[in-house]
Parts: sequence; C-alpha cells; structure tokens
Amino acid sequence: MKPSVDDVIDQEAGHEAQDLKRGLKDRHIQLIAIGGAIGVGLFLGSAKAIHQAGPALILSYAVAGLAVFFIMRALGELLVHRPVAGSFATYADAYVSPWAGFVTGWTYWFTWIVTAMAELTAIGVYVHYWFPQVPQWAPALVALVLLYGVNLIAVKVFGELEFWFAIIKVVTIVGMLILGLAVICFGVSDLGKTASFSNLWSHGGFSPVGMVGVVLTLQIACFAYTGVELIGVTAGEAENPKEVLPHATNSVTYRILVFYIGALAIIMSLMPWDEINPGMSPFVQVFEKIGIPLAAGIINFVVITAAASSCNSGIFSTGRMLYTLAQSKQAPAMVGKVSSRHIPATAITISAICMLLGVVLNYLVPEEVFTYVTSVATVGSIWTWGIIVWAHMKYRRAVAAGEVEGVDYRMPGTPFSNWFVLIFLALVLIFLALDASTRVALYVAPVWFILLTIGYKMLSTSKSAQLAEQAR
Repeated sequence: MKPSVDDVIDQEAGHEAQDLKRGLKDRHIQLIAIGGAIGVGLFLGSAKAIHQAGPALILSYAVAGLAVFFIMRALGELLVHRPVAGSFATYADAYVSPWAGFVTGWTYWFTWIVTAMAELTAIGVYVHYWFPQVPQWAPALVALVLLYGVNLIAVKVFGELEFWFAIIKVVTIVGMLILGLAVICFGVSDLGKTASFSNLWSHGGFSPVGMVGVVLTLQIACFAYTGVELIGVTAGEAENPKEVLPHATNSVTYRILVFYIGALAIIMSLMPWDEINPGMSPFVQVFEKIGIPLAAGIINFVVITAAASSCNSGIFSTGRMLYTLAQSKQAPAMVGKVSSRHIPATAITISAICMLLGVVLNYLVPEEVFTYVTSVATVGSIWTWGIIVWAHMKYRRAVAAGEVEGVDYRMPGTPFSNWFVLIFLALVLIFLALDASTRVALYVAPVWFILLTIGYKMLSTSKSAQLAEQAR
C-alpha cells in the first residue's frame, strides 16, 4: 500500500525531531533569508551582466525577481504546511513522485556544490585586489577549510555567522545606496559632476544592445537569486518555524527591489554602463571613482564576506540534503548519522571534499571557472524552483480533494502564477544555449539527470528485491 503524503512527510519530521536541534532563532532565519539573496551574483556577476545588457539589466533582474517572488510564496505555503529540513525534496517525493524527490534532493546537493565553487572562485578573485601575487586557488582553499570547521561545531554557530555576514552585506548596500543618492542629487565628490539618473538612458539608450542583452543576462539574474530558497532547508532546525518562516518568505520582495534593482540602478547612474570594467566589482569601482580608496578596500572585504557567506550556506544545505536523502534511503546510511552536537557531520565532510574540486578548477582554469560553474548552478536552481511550484500545484489539488489540510498562508494567483514561473524557467534554459560560455551547462545537465535516473532505477530494483526476499 502506497503511503499517504502526510505519512511521507511525517516520517522525515520524526527523524529530524530525534536527530537535529532547533537552534536557529527568529533573527537567524530573518538574516539568513536576507543574506541568501545577496552574494557573488550581485557583487561580481553583475559587472559582466552590466557589460552585456547595459541598463536593461534592471529589466532582467525585475522579471527574474517576479518569478522568484512566486517561487518563494509557493515554498512558504508548503513550509507552513510541513516545516521539514528536506523541504522541496520531501514535497517532491510526497506530492509529485519518489523519482522527483530523489532527483530533486541530489540535484539541490549538486547545485550548492557548484555554487560553493563559484563563491570560492570569487574569494580568490577579490583577494587579488590586495595580493595580486597570491594564486587564486590558495584563498579559496583557506576559506573552505575554515567554513567547514564552523559547520561542524553547532547549528547555532552557523546561524550566528550567517547573521553577522548578512548584517555586513545589508549595511554596506544601504550605505552605498545613501551615498550614491547623495552624489546624484547633491553633486557630492568629483563623480557628482557626471552622475545622473540620465546615465540610465543617455549612453546608447536604456537597452543599448537590444533585447538580446536582456535574454543573455537572465541566467546571471537567476544565479544571483540562487539561495533565496535556503530558508526551506533551515525549517528542520528553526525555532517556531510556522511563525518565523512566513515572515522571512514575505521579505523576498523587498530584498529584490532594494538590494538588486535599487543597487544596480544607483551604480549605473553613478557611472555610465560602458565605463564599468566587467572584470572588477562595480561596487569597488564606484567607491574608487568617488575618491575614497579606503572605502573601496572596505567594499572588497564586504564582497569577500558575501562570497564566504554563500559558501557557508552551501556547506550547511548540502549536509542537510544528504542527511535527508539518507533518511529516505536514497543515499548511503552513513551520511544519515549525526554527531553528538546534533550535526550531520559525515554528510558535511563529504560535501566539503566535493567542493575541493572548485579549488582544483581555480588552479587549472582560473579565468573560465566562474562562468562555467554559475551556468551549471543555474540549471540546478531552475530544476529546484520548477519542482517547488509543481509540487505546490499538486499540493493545492490534494487540499481541494480533501486529502490534506490547507493553511492560511497562500501563494497568490495559483495556478496561473505557477505556470508563469514554469514557462519563465523553460525560457531561461533555452536562452542558456545562445551563449557559448553558458552552453556548457546544457551539456552537463542531461548527463547528470540520466545518471540520477539510472541510480534511482537501481535503487528501486534493490528495494523491490529486498521486499520480495522479506515476503518469502
């Protein structure tokens, strides 16, 4: 007899209640939610994106941001329904199919592995600002070792580190916005002579390279938002999850408007888009132009912490996802064990070892590694986000059929908003094929999903054989 959706989710919740510790407080979750959306995609990837699309990049981030808003509201509704660490992997298993749960869990693990590689790459790039003689791989290795150690201590330590990482990022961006507005409106500093909102349309127009630029930067915008769904993975270790998680989910709209669209609009108003160096953080360039060298160094430090924050989240989330897969008997049992500190230490260690590949890539192809890994991570995020809205639609159907209870916190516009997100994500996949540097992701993705399907079939065959043997 097939277990009900509630049975599937409640089984995982039972494991978590015994193994994991709810050590993440309200302030941790709120700042993890904010910090999850602010990373290398904004501080490093936006420079290349500005060069590709000009001011029309704002449109790319706005459209992608609307899709992410609906994704987060769908996830928020599911989290209020059942707050478990497996999150979307568990919902995929319960509401779509066991195959979907298996593929989603492993794909999300893989996505954060390559995302952490991108963040480690960014750390190496930013350290070059101060120490150009240091090889790019060395700072990446040091950061990985330190963050791995932090994640083995306790979930509360992870939460505290992310809290302060997020505070640094938020204060810096807000400070840049205030200073930027002062330069534009009151002519502060020498940059004030040329800074103007008219820079958004006076250098070849708002879309100087046409809609092609918008299309080609959608994958960068999607990668920039990678991590907003992280609050779903924290659900199994959050205090009062049904109260905290909706508040964190609702804040996604403000994060998108202020930290991405607002920041990009100010940057391209302070400096014409065609004067921004695509190989250097636009934040650093702006402060150098204003004439505050010390501030440029501070910004460089901030973007290093942003990259470290995202890598820290990657170690946390990959460890929890491997733990969840093990509890569902979809990963080796050894990774489903927790330490005396209630930490899935074995799962974290295996994930960190895999992230070492990012250090190797920084040694072998330091120039191309960032584009490669961001493209692959985007495909993984697209799958995860698509599964979230698909599982949400199936959940709503289960509610309508009286199979499960609904909740008051709901995603607006269902099912139309769900289909908007799915169509948008499909278009982003198509657009990846238009750029040779991002096309590599479309070569890797089919191989990955074929391997996962083979693994799932082998696992299912093994389980069937075990059940048949027990029946005898």
